[in-house]
Amino acid sequence: MMRWTLFLAAAAPIVLAAPALAQTDPPAMQMTWPTTPPPATTETEAPDHSTMDHGAMAMGPPPAAQQSPQAAPSMQGMDHSAMGHGAAATDMEVGNEPAPAPPTDHAADQFYDRDLMQTSRAQLRREHGGTIVSRVMLNLGEVGFGDGDPVFRWEGEGWIGGDINRFVLKSEGEVSDGDVETAEVQALYSRAVSPYFDVQAGIRYDIEPSPNRTYAVIGFEGVAPYWFETSGAVFISNEGEVRARFEGSYDARLTQRLILQPRAEINLAAEDIPDLGIGAGVTGVELGLRLRYEIRREFAPYIGVSYESQLGETADFTEAAGGDASDTRFVIGVRAWF
Repeated sequence: MMRWTLFLAAAAPIVLAAPALAQTDPPAMQMTWPTTPPPATTETEAPDHSTMDHGAMAMGPPPAAQQSPQAAPSMQGMDHSAMGHGAAATDMEVGNEPAPAPPTDHAADQFYDRDLMQTSRAQLRREHGGTIVSRVMLNLGEVGFGDGDPVFRWEGEGWIGGDINRFVLKSEGEVSDGDVETAEVQALYSRAVSPYFDVQAGIRYDIEPSPNRTYAVIGFEGVAPYWFETSGAVFISNEGEVRARFEGSYDARLTQRLILQPRAEINLAAEDIPDLGIGAGVTGVELGLRLRYEIRREFAPYIGVSYESQLGETADFTEAAGGDASDTRFVIGVRAWF
C-alpha cells in the first residue's frame, strides 16, 4: 500500500503540467489570423508587349559548342575556296550521242524499220478481225403438205466481207406442182451500225410472179434483246409501188441440240397492185413452229407446222382467181450452213 502511495505522489506533478504545455506555442509558431477575409482578386492582365523594346534586351551570347582541343585549331585554318565544290557538277564530260527520235503513233517505229512494222501491223489486222470471211445459210429448205399439192420452199442467204462491211445475196421462193409460183433475189450492201444490228441497202428482182418487178431495198437485220432474230425491209418498185416485209424468230433451246423455233412474218403494201393480186394494207401473215435437231451445228433436220393467210383485198384477189386465201401445212426440211 505504501508503494502505490509513493507512485501516485511522483506522477501527480507530470499530469498537472501537461495541459499547460499544450496551450503554450513556441515564439516562432505564434501567428495572428486575420479577422476579415481578404478582398477578391481580379484577373491578372497580360503585359503589353508592344511597349517593350525587345531589341534593347540584353541577352547573353549562346554557349559555345564544346569541341575537342585538337579539332578546333585544325578547322580554323582550312581554305574551302580551294576545294572546288562548284566544279564537281559542271566539269563532267558531255555526251555526243544524237537525240532520240520523236515519239510517233507506234512506239516500235522508233527502234525498227517503219515500212517493216507497217507490213506487220497489216498482217496482224488480217489475222485478228480484219479478215475476209463468208458464209452460206439455208434457213428454210422444206416441203409442205396441205390440202393441195406438196409445196417446196426455200429461203436462204450468203454473204462475204468483214466485221463491218459485207455483200449479201438473198433468195426465197416456192414451187408447187412443178411451177415456180414465187421467186426473188436480193443483192445488198450490209454495214454494221452496232454490235447486234446491220443496215442494208440494194436491189431486189422478182423472177415470179409476172409481170416482173425490180425494187430498191433499204432494211435492217439483227438480234433484238432476249435473242430475237429480226429483219425488215421496205421495197420501192420500178413502178413506184411501195411494199414492206418484217420477220422475227426465236430459238428456244430445249437441250443443247434440240431447238424449238417459233417464227412470224408480215407483209404490207402502201397501195393496191391489181397486176400482182395485192391489196393495200396488211397483205398477209405467216406463223410457223419448227422443231429441229442439230446433228451438227451446220446441219439440222426439222419438222413443224406452218400457217399462211392472206388478208383484206389481197384475199379477195386470190379468191376471185380461184385460189385459197389461207393454208395450213405440215412441213419437213433441213437447216444448214457452211
